[in-house]
Amino acid sequence: MSDKLLPLSHCLISDRPVIAPVAYHAGRYYSFGQFADSVKSWVDTLQAQPFQHYALYTEDAYPFAVLLFALLHAGKHIWIPGNNRPGTAGQLAADCQLLGDWQNGAPFDYRLDAGDASNRLLTPLNPLDKQLVIFTSGSTGQAKPIAKCLNQFQLEIATLEQQWGGQLGQSAALATVSHQHIYGLLFRVLWPLSAGRCFHSQAYINPEALVKALQHGPAYWIASPAHLKRLDPQSPWDAIAKLKGIFSSGGALPEMAAQQLLTNSGQAVIEVYGSSETGGIAWRQQDKAWTLFSGMSLQCIGEQWLLQSPYLEEGNLQLDDHITLFDDGRFTLHGRSDRIVKIEEKRLSLAELEQRLIAVPQITDAHALVINKTRDSVAVAVVLSSLGLEQLQNQGRSRLIRQLRKALEPWFETVLLPRKWLFVNTLPLSAQGKIERQLLISLLDFDGGKLPQVLNVDMHVESVRLGLRVPHDLLYFPDHFADYPILPGVVQLAWAEHFGKLFFLIAQPFSSMEAVKFSQAIHPGYELTLSLDWNSAQGKLHFNFSSALGTHSSGRMVYQGKQ
Repeated sequence: MSDKLLPLSHCLISDRPVIAPVAYHAGRYYSFGQFADSVKSWVDTLQAQPFQHYALYTEDAYPFAVLLFALLHAGKHIWIPGNNRPGTAGQLAADCQLLGDWQNGAPFDYRLDAGDASNRLLTPLNPLDKQLVIFTSGSTGQAKPIAKCLNQFQLEIATLEQQWGGQLGQSAALATVSHQHIYGLLFRVLWPLSAGRCFHSQAYINPEALVKALQHGPAYWIASPAHLKRLDPQSPWDAIAKLKGIFSSGGALPEMAAQQLLTNSGQAVIEVYGSSETGGIAWRQQDKAWTLFSGMSLQCIGEQWLLQSPYLEEGNLQLDDHITLFDDGRFTLHGRSDRIVKIEEKRLSLAELEQRLIAVPQITDAHALVINKTRDSVAVAVVLSSLGLEQLQNQGRSRLIRQLRKALEPWFETVLLPRKWLFVNTLPLSAQGKIERQLLISLLDFDGGKLPQVLNVDMHVESVRLGLRVPHDLLYFPDHFADYPILPGVVQLAWAEHFGKLFFLIAQPFSSMEAVKFSQAIHPGYELTLSLDWNSAQGKLHFNFSSALGTHSSGRMVYQGKQ
């Protein structure tokens, strides 16, 4: 750690030693000198281009840092989306030039070994220019752009360094969260650059990979509640105990997960509360109450809470959280007010519904949302406990759902009880550790005339198992055939591709098929298991429809080109 923070506006023009390590990427260290050379090379290229707005997405953090500072020094405006899905790319391409790991086929050359070919002299950046645009999902799930300047990040970095710089020392930043979100951007890229700490470019999703990275020297962990609560008794606790610190943000860490970390490793997780709009607001460590960062204050006007923050251009912002403020300045949170919905003119807190579900012995995790139709209805995705799984197997889905609804009846009117249920092995998460709400909507809000009902989902990195029920009123049955309805093979292929594109990064239609076989007919009302296995290296999607009767169809869909 340097004695004095280096302003982000002067990051590329400081007298920092050229051999000082900036990042560990693709199995090697990159120095400050190499970082500066790559940025200069890109500045030459970018300034020669007519585009002013760029959408920047990379899988790894070091190439992101190179392109980010090159765009800043080239005077460009940078949009930082949370993902590189085809829909996101399509929306941004109308206003921005796409730069980085977008799904356009060819591998991207980051020029990380550019050498000293450029003679360009970089000048300080204006820290007040709003060149960065980040996104937050907002209460509607629609991406909301938020303009930021370097000075806002620098002010927050100064606060973080004052609070924890001494504890972290010269340790390196390891992360399981993406730099494409404000938490990851600040903690794993900008703060280390300003403080002179090395950061690891790759995201370490599982603790085993993180432990392997610890062989390079002392480090701290930038995580999310979603990752930390998945630790179990078999996790490498001895290695986790050696970390200089563990940070968590993006949601509240369950008390049981925090206690497990403390008991097994001695690590008291540092939780940070904030948002894309506000930046960090407060922190806590093995405590139910939050402590405001220096310079922050809360004020209640009517029923709304206002945050006063030095990071905000306007100075204050209305918060969408229910808060209890104590005399000592600390506070507790009680869910977000923007998750209050109306069903049949009756108010419902989705956060409270989730809490009541998690309190039921059969459930360990839950996410609630509203399906907007002519009549709005509440839907939930739930992770069953071992007891819940046992009851599902022994009693059946319908009886288990009746029991769960009955457990909710003391708290909610009948019209507010969930009407759509999805059993999942884990809640789907984005790279930022956020719930993939749109995926859940796609699974729960199905078109019964064309698609099957999804009953349960078992998700893994490149495989998924879906429990499906074939509706009796599918559009395809009357024509195939009126007196003996069967599900056409072409529809089975369409279903396999539909769900494949929901769960895997598949952009284009399949180009050919291999080993396709239709073994048994599928009739109305059948309950099926659809197994999908995605081989990204070969560009092949393996599918298999089966039931208690055995396999109905199977094969491989081939997708040419990089996905």
